[in-house]
Amino acid sequence: MSTGERFSGVLEGLAEKVCVNIRKELYEKAQRFVEEQGGFGSVEELVEFLLEEALAAEGGESGGMSREDEEKVKERLRALGYI
Repeated sequence: MSTGERFSGVLEGLAEKVCVNIRKELYEKAQRFVEEQGGFGSVEELVEFLLEEALAAEGGESGGMSREDEEKVKERLRALGYI
């Protein structure tokens, strides 16, 4: 198998991505959160998680989180000034 074929196989598993612009201050807060709290490998992972949760909540989906876990996430977001 050539390097190109291996690389192509890796790309098939990745979802298409787009860029979203946010204020630098907000990005830096998110970066500190990721570094200090853990649980996310990058700001991108945190943002994707938060968007999925917000959209699931908007659509009436539970998102698979317990009420207790949801409250913990909300507390952490409030502490960071996001909500």
